[in-house]
Amino acid sequence: MIAFTAPSGAGKTTIVKHLLSKYDQLGFSISATTREKRKTEKEGRDYYFMSVEEFKTKRRKRKFVEWEEVYDDQFYGTLKSEVERVWATGKHVVFDIDVKGATAIKKKYQDRCLAIFIKPPSLNVLIERLTNRKTEDDKSLRKRIRRVKRELKFENKFDEVLVNDLLEVALEEAETFVEDFIK
Repeated sequence: MIAFTAPSGAGKTTIVKHLLSKYDQLGFSISATTREKRKTEKEGRDYYFMSVEEFKTKRRKRKFVEWEEVYDDQFYGTLKSEVERVWATGKHVVFDIDVKGATAIKKKYQDRCLAIFIKPPSLNVLIERLTNRKTEDDKSLRKRIRRVKRELKFENKFDEVLVNDLLEVALEEAETFVEDFIK
């Protein structure tokens, strides 16, 4: 297992998509969420979108490897069935998840999981990236920035830290981490 985590806007999804396109041995774990679907997202490709009630029911039935309430009634989690689906294909599971989710997976699977924290070159750069995405209103953006400030404090809990300043360099570094781990 390889868990990639980062504050929003640090580039983890870009890096994960690159690695998945380069290495056939990797399989993506699709997270579940109760947040609204963005225009570019597809059910079953980017996330499993579900109602809060459906999420809570699956949580009560212990269907998640990990889950978190990121904001009020906005849940994210990794379904056990997703991990099993990827393993059934003989691939290494790749997660693109939040800091607490990655910490939980690392704690549960320990040496079977490489946990990589992706961080921006600075908080100002990250805020600029989030603002330029234009995927959220001002209130939502302010909430996300407050969360980012907390998440940046978690980097020492991970096996590797990758600074995403120049994307080409970050991609090469991520490739090295993955190749060393899946040998």
